[in-house]
Amino acid sequence: MFTDGKMGIYQAFYKSPIGLLKIISDGTSILSCNFVEEERRISKEMPKIIVRTFTQFEEFFRKERKNFDVPIAPAGTDFQQKVWRELLHVPYGKTITYKELASRIGQEKAVRAVGNANGKNPISIIIPCHRVIGSDGNLVGYGGGLDRKKWLLEFERN
Repeated sequence: MFTDGKMGIYQAFYKSPIGLLKIISDGTSILSCNFVEEERRISKEMPKIIVRTFTQFEEFFRKERKNFDVPIAPAGTDFQQKVWRELLHVPYGKTITYKELASRIGQEKAVRAVGNANGKNPISIIIPCHRVIGSDGNLVGYGGGLDRKKWLLEFERN
């Protein structure tokens, strides 16, 4: 699912039920997908990968899709990549703690580093960092805001 294709950079915006998502692609993979407040200039060309991503978001928000299968290529350190890959294994509707995530990647003592990597996830929802919670069960940290994290977790549970 992680790729490293390079063709050109494309930008589009998807209006989700919880806000506007800015999607950036190289024409082969999704490079980033993050919540933004306003729509800016979009690319004149819309590569198939972005159209496919829009379709998968539509399916996700209609509860017809639980996992995304669009190619992704998030930029990050080897450690961040390891954390993000593991996040792809957290099932829809489930949560894990930062400690559990650290354990899953064989870095039990790196809970803070795992939290930092989780917070730097450049591909919201597709890499489901919203499924990671604090050891006490509280919602902590989400680049899109805790209100969106709460919404996503409740949406996936119902």
